[in-house]
Amino acid sequence: MKVLIVGSGGREHAIAVSVAKSPKVDKIYCAPGNAGIASVAECVDIKAMELEKLADFAKENNIDLTIVGMDDPLVAGIVDVFEERGLRVFGPRKNAAIIEGSKVFSKNLMKKYNIPTAAYETFDNPEAAAEYLEKCSYPIVLKADGLALGKGVLICNDHDEAAKGIKTIMQDKQFGSAGDRIVIEEFLTGREVSVLCYCDGKTIKPMTSAQDHKRAKDNDEGLNTGGMGTFSPSPFYDDEAREFCEKYVFQPTIDAMAEEGREFKGILFVGLILTESGPKVLEYNARFGDPEAQVVLPRMKTDIIDVVEACIDGRLDETELEFEDNAAVCVILASDGYPEKYEKGKVISGLEKFDGKDDYYVFHSGTAEKDGNIVTNGGRVLGVTAKGGTLKEARKKAYEATEWIGFENKYMRNDIGKAINEVE
Repeated sequence: MKVLIVGSGGREHAIAVSVAKSPKVDKIYCAPGNAGIASVAECVDIKAMELEKLADFAKENNIDLTIVGMDDPLVAGIVDVFEERGLRVFGPRKNAAIIEGSKVFSKNLMKKYNIPTAAYETFDNPEAAAEYLEKCSYPIVLKADGLALGKGVLICNDHDEAAKGIKTIMQDKQFGSAGDRIVIEEFLTGREVSVLCYCDGKTIKPMTSAQDHKRAKDNDEGLNTGGMGTFSPSPFYDDEAREFCEKYVFQPTIDAMAEEGREFKGILFVGLILTESGPKVLEYNARFGDPEAQVVLPRMKTDIIDVVEACIDGRLDETELEFEDNAAVCVILASDGYPEKYEKGKVISGLEKFDGKDDYYVFHSGTAEKDGNIVTNGGRVLGVTAKGGTLKEARKKAYEATEWIGFENKYMRNDIGKAINEVE
């Protein structure tokens, strides 16, 4: 079969590597792809938001299955466009992708269906939001309503910070129209964990857990980013937490979406925080996480094509989801200055050292080919992933592998997965 993957980051590279393992797949395309994805797929020069062009390509090239990696096209309705053309596509329709596209929608959904989450208020007026700050206990969390590349969340320690945050989001429009509305939320403490789930509209099957590191600098300091590294599984997500989430979070969310007439098929990413009073939902996403996919998919034993097709056909309950009994750690190599100003076009060396090494992966995020070289082309450049029998072993191997790669202005956090030392 022919498969098209939509996106251009490390997540899409991880999806492409998983798809390439399937004996059912003869040919993979990726639009627009990147220099690393080009090693397993034919890259197509169509942007992820050119929905009609992508559908035209899929029709003209007899694509059997399209997997959408990115949030923007899902929220914009790419699945609806493809389905109207009779094309087979994996991901939620526009009316279901709103669970990621609007934090106001998702918070209201959780409140209506008693899904555990932080207390909150929503505002579409900056003056009213600023007035509400007088009643708040600090710290608090400000969230831009719409998509903001994972950066539209501000943790504010006092009133002045919060007032500046409202101005940044709602008046300065740092995140564009995503800041037209805002969620002001209580600050919760605890371990964060990400659980990605396959969904077919009625059945939901969670994958192995992962933990992301959002802040740019060591010790969770600096600005929020798209993610600086991950590990899987999370030792903090124990059987008690898993059973609670399956009963009170995962299935209730899918049931709530169905009740609202918004059948959810695709990947539901649930961002959780393990508080003293139990797990609570921080956020939902409507697709694989990045860089969560880079540690979860390499550990998945089940053929990804089998699972994806079962989701589309509404027979996920018949599919066994299996993962390796091991661990994985991903360290993001970024361009120094990310997530603010950084330079592009730096030549990358050492990529060939990953060839033929089964437990090591280098997933390309922001790369391009220029004059026969692979060069940096984004803030997050590469995701170096290693598998090991334990999290400690995987972490040691991942950091060793980061030394194989060289490029000017290379930057990474040095504490990805450090928390696992507390439990192993």
